[in-house]
Amino acid sequence: MSSKANNNNNILKRFTRLAESNLIIIMVLLILALWVLDDKFLSFTNVTNLLRQTAIIGVLAVGMTFVILSSGIDLSVGSVLAFSSILASQLMVAGYPIWAAILIALLAGSAIGALMGIVIHKGKVPAFIATLGGMTIVRGLVMLMCNARKIGGLPQAVGDFAVQRYLGIPAMAYVWFIAVIVGWFVSKYTVFGRNIYAIGSNAEAARLSGIKIGINICAIYAFSALMSSVAGILMTARLGNGVPTAGQGYELDAIAAVVVGGGSLMGAVGSIPGTVLGTIIIATIRNGGTLLGINPFILDILVGSLIVVAVLFDQLRKNKSK
Repeated sequence: MSSKANNNNNILKRFTRLAESNLIIIMVLLILALWVLDDKFLSFTNVTNLLRQTAIIGVLAVGMTFVILSSGIDLSVGSVLAFSSILASQLMVAGYPIWAAILIALLAGSAIGALMGIVIHKGKVPAFIATLGGMTIVRGLVMLMCNARKIGGLPQAVGDFAVQRYLGIPAMAYVWFIAVIVGWFVSKYTVFGRNIYAIGSNAEAARLSGIKIGINICAIYAFSALMSSVAGILMTARLGNGVPTAGQGYELDAIAAVVVGGGSLMGAVGSIPGTVLGTIIIATIRNGGTLLGINPFILDILVGSLIVVAVLFDQLRKNKSK
C-alpha cells in the first residue's frame, strides 16, 4: 500500500475517532437536558421503555450500516420487517414451533435482501430505485398475505419475551447488543468487512483487485434484510401481534442513525460504534419528545433535518480534504 493511501487511512481513522467522541458528548448533553426538562426521563420505567424502542431501530441500523458503507441505500427495511413479522405470526398460529417460525421468517427475509442485491448488481438498477420498488412490492405482499389485518392468537411466550428482563435490562436489548457485536466484528475483523469498505470507496478498483462485487453486494443486502427480519420478530413480541403496517417510516430512523453516527452516504465512511451512538441519539430525541408532549410531526422534521445537516457536514469535510 502506498504512503498516500496509508496517510488517507490514518486521516479517516482520526476523523472517525473524533466524530465518535463528539457524538458521546452530544448524547450526554442531550440526556442531561431531557432529564432537567422532565425528571421522569431517567426513571427506571422510561429507561426500560427507551431500551425496547432503541432495540428495534438499533438492529435495523446495524444492517443499514453495511449497506451505506458499500455506498448503497436500503429503503425496504421497514417492509421486510413487516413481512417477517406477518410470516412468523402466521406460521405460529398455524401450529409451527416458535423457533421454526422465526427461522423460516429470517431465511425468507434474507432471501428478499439477496434478490434485491442481484437486481442491483446484475440488473444495474440503482440501489435507491431497486429498494424503493422492493419497499412497495414487499409491503403489498404483506397486505395480501394477511388481507391487511393483524395476526393475533400468538403463543404467550412471544409476548412474554418483550417484557422479560435480565439484570434489569430488557431481553429485547440483548438481541440488539448481540447484533452490534456481530456487526462490529464482521466489519472490523473479516475479509467481508474489508470488502464492504473497499466497494464503498471505489467499486471498480475493488473489482480490479480481485473482490467479487456481485457476491458481496448480495451478501450486504441479505445481511440488511436479515437484521430487518430480526427487528420484525422483536416488533412482533413487543406488539403481541403480527401487524402489516409495522415498520412504516423506520427506514428513515435507520438511515438517520447511521448518518448521524458519522456514516457517509457516499460510502466507505462509518462504523458500528458510531451507528450505536447515532441510534441512541435518534431514539432519545423521539422518546424525550414524546415525554415532553412534542408533536410527533415536529420530531419527524427534526430527525429529517439531522440527516441533512449530517450529510452537509460530510460534504464540507470532503471538500476540505481535497
